[in-house]
Amino acid sequence: MSETFRKFLRTLPDFPDTLPGFDPASVPTDPAELFKQWLDEALAAGEQQPHAFSLATVSGEQPSSRMLILKNIDDDGWHFATSRTSRKGRELSGAPRAAMNFYWPSQGRQVRVAGPVVELSAEASAVDWAERPRADGSTNPDWQLYAVQPTEYEFWQASNDGEHVRHLLGPDGLPRG
Repeated sequence: MSETFRKFLRTLPDFPDTLPGFDPASVPTDPAELFKQWLDEALAAGEQQPHAFSLATVSGEQPSSRMLILKNIDDDGWHFATSRTSRKGRELSGAPRAAMNFYWPSQGRQVRVAGPVVELSAEASAVDWAERPRADGSTNPDWQLYAVQPTEYEFWQASNDGEHVRHLLGPDGLPRG
C-alpha cells in the first residue's frame, strides 16, 4: 500500500491554476496590514474560515498543533483564547511561545507568525468568553486570552512554476534573510 499511496498523493493537485502574484517590494511595511490585506483577499476568494489558523506549541520535546480562531491583532500581539486547563493552556504555561500558521488554498498563500506568548488580562479574557457565539451568560474563570508577540513573520505565495515567494520579516517588520 505504501507505494500505491505515495503515487496517489503525487497525483493530487497542489494549487489552483490561477494564483495571485506577490511582490514583497510593493507591500505595506506593517506585517499586520499585509495580513489584513491577504485576509480580505481570502474572503473575497470564498475561503471558509480564513481567520482559522494552526497553533503550534511544545511540551518538552513533543510539539503539538491544533486549529484555532484569530481573535484580534493589536499592540499586545495576535490574539487567541483557550482554557488554561487544556493541553495548549498547560503547554503555554510551561513554554510560553508558539507559532501560528494561516493557510488559504485558493490563493496558494500561507502566513506564519511566531514568538513569545503572553496572557492578557482577566477582564479581556472574560469579555472574550462572553462574546463567544455560544455564550450563555455564564462565566469561565479558566478561559484565557493570549497574544503571540511576533519575533518572526513569514508571508508565502505559491507559484505554479515552482518559484514560490517567501517574504520573511523580523519583529520590527524589516525583511530578513
